[in-house]
Amino acid sequence: MAQTMIDRDRIQAAWQGRISGCQLGKPVELLSMREGHAALTGYLERAEALPLRDYVPLIEGTPVAQFGRASCRGVLERSEPDDDINYSVLALMLLERHGRELTTTDVARAWLLWLPAGMTFTAERAAYRTLLERAGMAFAQGAEAGFDLAACADNEFSDWIGAQIRADLYGWVCPGQPGLAAELARRDAALSHREDGVYGAMFVAALGAAIPDAKSLPDAVELALREIPTGSGAAEAVALGRGLVGTRDAVARMHARYAGLSPVHTLNNLALVVWGLLNGAEDYSVAVGETVAAGWDTDCNGATVGGLWGLSGRPVPAHWTDPWRGRVAVTLAGVGELALDDLVDRTLAVARTLA
Repeated sequence: MAQTMIDRDRIQAAWQGRISGCQLGKPVELLSMREGHAALTGYLERAEALPLRDYVPLIEGTPVAQFGRASCRGVLERSEPDDDINYSVLALMLLERHGRELTTTDVARAWLLWLPAGMTFTAERAAYRTLLERAGMAFAQGAEAGFDLAACADNEFSDWIGAQIRADLYGWVCPGQPGLAAELARRDAALSHREDGVYGAMFVAALGAAIPDAKSLPDAVELALREIPTGSGAAEAVALGRGLVGTRDAVARMHARYAGLSPVHTLNNLALVVWGLLNGAEDYSVAVGETVAAGWDTDCNGATVGGLWGLSGRPVPAHWTDPWRGRVAVTLAGVGELALDDLVDRTLAVARTLA
């Protein structure tokens, strides 16, 4: 695949799409994961928000009001802190420092230095605990010789979605280089994940790298599939999501296929991401709205679909970007709130360095 240099508009739309999709799914994340798809649908029906084409309305006295108020329609004033955006910014920081030479050890050291343990979950928290117990300050200071990082990925959540949500930016900065994007994502994912947990991250990164040069989003999906094992569960999930585009019962069929899996597993959410992106290929609001309304890990999937859609070369509609006004809050140590324009400039600089 030919290497290309990505333009500012695509990078800006990728950040806007990822942040807006994340904020869309954030208020209903716990409702979806704890109470299920029927409860999510019931809330959106009660809020008169179906089809979902704008931020989630606030209904007082509900879990949404308790846990997601600041990201609701009419309340949202900035991109509220979320682990999905933390990881995108952290990937940017890692690439600014290490570029193509990034290693899993670099990722581990960055977690200890900048990522609050309280903002990690499932596989990331388990890996973090292992780092703290076995490495401590010596690792953070570069004295990690002899420590086997593979132990961090030896956890019960190693095929869940965490690595997949960390992968987006590796694709953004490698336009036309899906192999490089997948490899960078693999090095990051290997700290906490194995097999399908890693393959989901590699696919998302490769897809982001493939989109700018591909003739269409389906063609980009095909190119990205080359970067993961053919017989893997992740490849099967991609095929399922792609095959359900245009079917009336796509969401029900995905839920039936992955019944019993955790709502934050890699495979169910990967199938949904592929379906949501291709289903809404011509309309950002359809892409993120239908993805979030479909349930499971709503903020993660909205973010991933939104960022990938932004790379397709069209602007994200203003009613998604105006409410948060270019303000991006994170909980990384010493960072605080960032400006969208600065993130775009920094991402473009990394892309030029990698090229």
